[in-house]
Amino acid sequence: MSLIHRTTMTPTKLELLASWLPEQPWYTATGGAPEPVKIGGFRLDDPQGEVGIEFMVVADASAEPPVAYHVPMTYRGAPLAGAEAGLLGTSEHGVLGTRWLYDATHDPVAVERLLALLRGEAEPQAQSVSDTPDPTVAVENAATALPDPGPRADPEPAHGPQGTEVRGAGLPATLSVTRVLRPGTPPDGAAAVVTGWTLPDGTAQRGVFAALPGTTA
Repeated sequence: MSLIHRTTMTPTKLELLASWLPEQPWYTATGGAPEPVKIGGFRLDDPQGEVGIEFMVVADASAEPPVAYHVPMTYRGAPLAGAEAGLLGTSEHGVLGTRWLYDATHDPVAVERLLALLRGEAEPQAQSVSDTPDPTVAVENAATALPDPGPRADPEPAHGPQGTEVRGAGLPATLSVTRVLRPGTPPDGAAAVVTGWTLPDGTAQRGVFAALPGTTA
């Protein structure tokens, strides 16, 4: 299980996101600097214990009303070769030292673990508490018949105004990763990760974080 350290990160994840978000094609420009605040998320464990995997939800408080964004991230102790386009930045961790932070759709470990979650073979973990499952994260229409893709291969993410489409990495179909979160249910016949977030005004919402179409009857 991943260990959550109570320490500092410099710069913080939110500070890195304030610079990174405006560069993304799915970001809704507000005319001002983004003001990201964390409003939800969960984690997945890397069985090898090498890569931190977090599915963070942030609200851009500079928008009115605030917009909720899904930002899956990985944390590594060394650069990930071939994933330069997915680098959010580096940060000094108070316990672990320099961490390289990546958009998780570029990271083969994160994509493999997300596929395991969609098969019902990985247990979502609480975002800020060590060794604690998160029961609010649900997999609807779990794709239990999906084969194990075998060795981790490099994903091929394509980012657009509607979100991120991931191909390759042993995926049997295109994996859709939602970026601008809205309340809703999965598409018919799709395996999907569904969970909630809470807007700055206290409104609780729930929707699809990722979906793999055509995997159920």
